[in-house]
This record gives sequence, C-alpha cells and structure tokens, in this order.
Amino acid sequence: METGTVAGKKDLFRELASAHLERLYGTARRLVGPDAEDVVQETLMKAYQGFDQLHETGSAGAWLTSILVNCCRDRGRAQAREPEQVNIDDVDDFSLYRKIAREDPFPYSDSLHLDFLQQFGKEDVTTVLLSLPEIYRVPLVLVHMDGFSTKEVAKLVGAPLGTVLARLHRGRKLFEKEMWEHAAATGLLKERAR
Repeated sequence: METGTVAGKKDLFRELASAHLERLYGTARRLVGPDAEDVVQETLMKAYQGFDQLHETGSAGAWLTSILVNCCRDRGRAQAREPEQVNIDDVDDFSLYRKIAREDPFPYSDSLHLDFLQQFGKEDVTTVLLSLPEIYRVPLVLVHMDGFSTKEVAKLVGAPLGTVLARLHRGRKLFEKEMWEHAAATGLLKERAR
C-alpha cells in the first residue's frame, strides 16, 4: 500500500488501528485474559512495523486479527513449553444438555437449561474460556464471538479447515464441560433464594 509521507503513514495507521482497537482488545481478553493490553500493544507495534504489507485497507481487520492471534500464540508458547493435554474421550462423551437434565439443579424450573445459563455472568464465561487450552479457545473465540468464518479462521491460524472444524467441535464440548465444573465449584448450581 502506498502511504506517501511518513506522517501520512502514521495517520493512516492510527486511523485503522483506532477503528479496530475495541474489537482487538475484546478478542485478546478472551484469548489471554489479563495480559490483553500487553498483547494488543505488541500487536499494534508489529502491525506498524509491517504496515507496508497491508495491501488493502478494507482487509485491515483480518490482518490485525491475524497478527493478534500470532502474538497470543507466541505468548502461550513462551509460558508453556508443552501444550496442555486434554482427554478427548471424556470431553466427547460429555453433553451439557444431558447433564443438566440428569442432575436437575433447579427442580422447580420450567426452563431448566435457560436457568442454568442465566447463572453465568460475563466474568464466569471469561474464566471458563481462559481455562481452555489455546488450541480450542482460539477457534471458539474467533468463530463464535468475533464472527469469523471457519475458512477465515483456518487461514488465520494456519491450519487445514478440517482441523479447525475438529477443534471447534472439541472446544465446544470442552467449554460445556468446563461450564458445568465451574458452576459446581463456584456455587452457581445452588438455587437462588426467591
């Protein structure tokens, strides 16, 4: 992209970054939690350094998200040399719907599943998301919270589409299981006094 003068480049970058900053920060919060500000700052620094690689301003959102995902991935690699192991057999067998119906945590409810989900505040959902291994958390956030298509996510994370679809499936199942466990551990399953 031809940006003209250095001042023109700075102004154009500032405009594009400002337009996407809130979404980048929201995505980063869901991916790395309290380190979100640092990751967004690192993302913007890398984006500015590579700003000449952006060919169309219309694709700035996907371009910045790609850099953000890579920064989150780099941070995760630095924090843990070995990815967290998840027993997929346990996850694939879990069904939140069946678990709620079987356990019946709100016995006098006509809308049991909605009552369960309404117990979760934004902080609870964030806590559950951050408990997931990055390999599942990234596709879940990008598809279900940021609205990217699975094909776009495959391109962003550099994985085949089938791999992304499998990670989404397992990620959703793991998210459901972790929601149940979080609810049990934090007392969200106790019926609230009326």
